[in-house]
Amino acid sequence: MYAIAAAGLAAFLVVTGVMHFLAPGYFRTLIPAWLRRERLLVAASGAAEVVVGVLVLVPCSRSAGGWAAAVLITCYQVSHLDALRRARPNRPRLLERPVGAVARPVVNVLYIAWAVAVARSAA
Repeated sequence: MYAIAAAGLAAFLVVTGVMHFLAPGYFRTLIPAWLRRERLLVAASGAAEVVVGVLVLVPCSRSAGGWAAAVLITCYQVSHLDALRRARPNRPRLLERPVGAVARPVVNVLYIAWAVAVARSAA
């Protein structure tokens, strides 16, 4: 069961990381404007996700990879909380409306829990 959870997390991270390079425009929209350097942040976070995903996939580095994934995903809370602050009911995208903006940090916490579970099970 834990191997499946780890493989799923690894695949999730690697695919999402690669998507940062295939569809960077979408990921730039998730970065708060006040952080600036959207292109650099998208590329750096995409590369980090691929590296961390590989760490999770390899059994001998799975625990470190799981903890690294938890830290990396926690860093994304800044973006999700900023979206919650800026949410308005009349926005065209669901993730920019209050219901979508509330879902973003909640789902992110579930991803963090997934990463922590993988890290603990590998230790």
